Amino acid sequence: MKNKFIYLSVLAMAGLVSCEPEFENEVSANYTAGEADFSSYVAVGNSLTAGYMDGTMYKGGQANSFPNLLSQQFATVGGGAFTQPSYEEDVNNLGGIAGIPGFGTRRVINFATSAPENIAGTPTITLTAQATAYNNMGVPGAKSFHLLAPGYGNPAGLALGQANPYYVRHATSTSSTVLGDAVSKNPTFFTNWIGANDILSYATTGGIGVDHNITGNIDPSTYGPNDITNSNVFAGVYSLIINGGTSPAFGTVTGLAQNGAKGVVATIPSVTSIPFFTTVPFNPLTAASLGAGNAANGALAIQQLNAQLYGPLKQALTAFGAGSRINLLNTTGGNPLLIKDESLTNLSAQLTAAFTPTLGAQTAAFYGSVFGQARQATEADLVLLTTSGVIGTAPAGVPAPLDKFGVTYPLQDQHVLIPAEQTAIASATNSYNAAIKSIAASKGLAVADMNAILGVLVNGLRSVNGQIYTANYFSGAATENKVLFSLDGVHPNARGYAVIANEIIKVINNHYKSNMPFLNPSYFPGINVVATN
Repeated sequence: MKNKFIYLSVLAMAGLVSCEPEFENEVSANYTAGEADFSSYVAVGNSLTAGYMDGTMYKGGQANSFPNLLSQQFATVGGGAFTQPSYEEDVNNLGGIAGIPGFGTRRVINFATSAPENIAGTPTITLTAQATAYNNMGVPGAKSFHLLAPGYGNPAGLALGQANPYYVRHATSTSSTVLGDAVSKNPTFFTNWIGANDILSYATTGGIGVDHNITGNIDPSTYGPNDITNSNVFAGVYSLIINGGTSPAFGTVTGLAQNGAKGVVATIPSVTSIPFFTTVPFNPLTAASLGAGNAANGALAIQQLNAQLYGPLKQALTAFGAGSRINLLNTTGGNPLLIKDESLTNLSAQLTAAFTPTLGAQTAAFYGSVFGQARQATEADLVLLTTSGVIGTAPAGVPAPLDKFGVTYPLQDQHVLIPAEQTAIASATNSYNAAIKSIAASKGLAVADMNAILGVLVNGLRSVNGQIYTANYFSGAATENKVLFSLDGVHPNARGYAVIANEIIKVINNHYKSNMPFLNPSYFPGINVVATN
């Protein structure tokens, strides 16, 4: 049953485009920098700034980072040289990092199978130190406070989770900070798009981290990798990044705008609206899928499931006032996945007692532990893109007949975002964005409101020449040139980054009275398709 419920993974972080993006330049434009000075442009942020796409950093992808595209447009109005960390050792354009687990090659569509997969080959990108501050200081994986953390580029900290291999490659010293290296470029103009990872890692792991808005923990050095950053911590860190100042945790910090530089800050999109969280349906269990393509066999399987599992569960839960958690499966449409909801009252003891007379004490105890907080998914639940490959597979150590995730065994916390977790994410996002806008206003900075733009992107955008760009996943040649997102489910493709650059140019032109040309996204590559892999 593996991979039967969703096929392709393409998409992304997508609060990323303007409601009315300008895709074509005027022939006789009078370009001007207006009130801005682009002679030394510096970009700070995370993977979205670095040019990450298709699940990795690779040479071809980085060339289409939105800061690099912006710098090309800035050059028309006096912009200076723009440098990015070198990926010249990526000779085969594979991406990944050699010798580090979890940093594999880039994702492509295999034309022979129509499926997404990592491109064949071995990464050649190494951790050889470049010891250079670049104009693009986007660091994949960075959270807000990581930009201020000394040693974030120290290779000795990698094994302890205290350093980032992408920053290790170009940190100017083992004690330098991302922000410090960025400020050393003496920016006259900057973009700052940081903060998504302060929420996103919690979301993409199904909410298995800790929400420090609930714990009240304001010491980010104690946070786990999937935790939600406390909103007060985020606001304080963001202020330091922009304004500079002195902090007990980070010492004296020089901010991006401290010496009069102008810039654009970007808000954080509502991450749960991106297709990474909306592509896998909550109810993919049909007779055909349960019958491995044979609806008749699937109908028989559904009858057995109702008789042996769903019916008895429904009966027992009804007796305890929780009958709405489970309903019988039907043979004519899609049925919801079975999930664990840790926010529910745990009825393990009650179910164990109810099943003991028929199953025996040991088996009944197992059933009680498995289904004590189980329910069927609803439209309010978000099934992660990565869960598509889990549905129908066997949980470790679980015997038949309960050995099918989502069907006879509940999907676990890491597989689904339940409403309570979505609420935590939304609350943090709103708080972060309020801080971003307030701090930007205090310095007179422009704001690219990516959070507001996301709602428009999800529904599709029409360019001035009639092209419609959407957030839908790649579904064949008819839509290939319309997709803005890469195959990792979280980041734009090159065309999507061009649209982001256009949105930021639009904001700059409006705020700083500039007049700069726009990019034509159709000139940039979309989905990566290989003939065979």
